[in-house]
Amino acid sequence: MLERKKALIIDDEVDLCLLLKNYLSRRNYDVYYSHTLKEGLNRFSEVMPDILFLDNNLPDGFGWDEAVSLVEQFPDLQVHLISAYGPSRPEKLGAGFKVWEKPLTLKELDHYIQ
Repeated sequence: MLERKKALIIDDEVDLCLLLKNYLSRRNYDVYYSHTLKEGLNRFSEVMPDILFLDNNLPDGFGWDEAVSLVEQFPDLQVHLISAYGPSRPEKLGAGFKVWEKPLTLKELDHYIQ
């Protein structure tokens, strides 16, 4: 039996978390989510996800600031950065990061999620 992949969503928008959870669950992912950066990073350590959706502007910090160190520690991690504020790729991020502007469309996600 094929092992299910794990996805973690760190975003303070509850509706977006639920939408992504439903979408990813139908694609055979075990999905976890957190609404603060601190809670999300703790959950990351517990879950060790294959894919991460990480909002930038969280109640307790900027999520994108953590992206580089997470990928350095876990090079196989697929990271999707999310922002509602006209995001541009931070200079310190190299290739391997997808930047999404809210609202996300599921049709567009289908091109990146297998």
